[in-house]
Amino acid sequence: MKKIVLSAALASTFIVAAHAEDIKVTPLVTHTELGYIQTDGNTKTKTFNLDTNAKKAWGKHEGKVQFDGQYAQDSGEETKNKYILELNYDYAFTDRFAFDYLIGYKADKFSSFDYQFYTGPGARYKAIVSEANKLTVEGNILYAQDKYSDINYDAAGVAIAYPNPNNIATARTDYGTTKNYASYRLKGVYDHTFSKTVKFNQELSLRGALDNAKNYFAYSKSSLNSKISDIFSAGISYKVDYVNQPATGTKNTDTTLTLNLIMDY
Repeated sequence: MKKIVLSAALASTFIVAAHAEDIKVTPLVTHTELGYIQTDGNTKTKTFNLDTNAKKAWGKHEGKVQFDGQYAQDSGEETKNKYILELNYDYAFTDRFAFDYLIGYKADKFSSFDYQFYTGPGARYKAIVSEANKLTVEGNILYAQDKYSDINYDAAGVAIAYPNPNNIATARTDYGTTKNYASYRLKGVYDHTFSKTVKFNQELSLRGALDNAKNYFAYSKSSLNSKISDIFSAGISYKVDYVNQPATGTKNTDTTLTLNLIMDY
C-alpha cells in the first residue's frame, strides 16, 4: 500500500513538473522610442513623441500592448494631438502560426474622427525567419466603430479647422455621427539586420470597411536604429498615416519624422 501511495505521489510530482515546463513564463520584453524637441526665441515649438510596446509569453500564450502617441505645439497653439493603443493576444499552434485577437483604439483631434475603435479575431504567420531577415504577416476580421468629429462653419460656410486659434465665430455646426461596421485589418512587419548594431524595420497596415471599398485607412512606419549600448539605441523613424475619406477641412495624409532615443529591456 505504501509503495502504491509513493508511486502515485512520484507520478503526480512528475506530471506537475512536466506541466510547469509546458507553461514556462518568459520575461517581460519592452521597446520604447522617445523623442522631444523644444525651441525658443524667434520660434517657440514643442514636439513630443512616445512609441512603446511590451510583450510577455507563457507557454503557447502571448500578450502584447503597443502605444504610439505624438503631441506638438507652435507658439502655444496645439498643432498635433494623436495616439493609438493596441492590445493583442496570441495563441501559438506552431512555431510560426498563431491565433490572434486584436483590440485597438485611435484618437486624433486633427483628423476626421473623435475616435476609432476596432476589435476582432485573426491569425499571424511568420513568413520569414532567419538571422538577417524576419517577416510576419497577419490579418483580422473586425467590428469597428468610428465617431466622426463635429464640423463648425463660419458665416461664409467655410469649415473652421481645429483648434480655431483665431476664435472665428461659429455660424453652423454639423454634429458628428457614429458608424458601426464590419471591417478587416491586414498587417506586415519586416526586420532586416545589417550588423550587430544596425537594424531596419518596416511596418505596413491596411484597415477598411467590408461594405465600402473606399472607406480605408493605411499606416506605414519606416525606422533605422543603431545600438549605443546593450539597452540604449539611437534611431530615426518616418510615419505615414493615411485616411482615404477625410472630413471637410482635413487632409488625407499625416506624416511624422522623428529622431529618437530607444530603450530595449
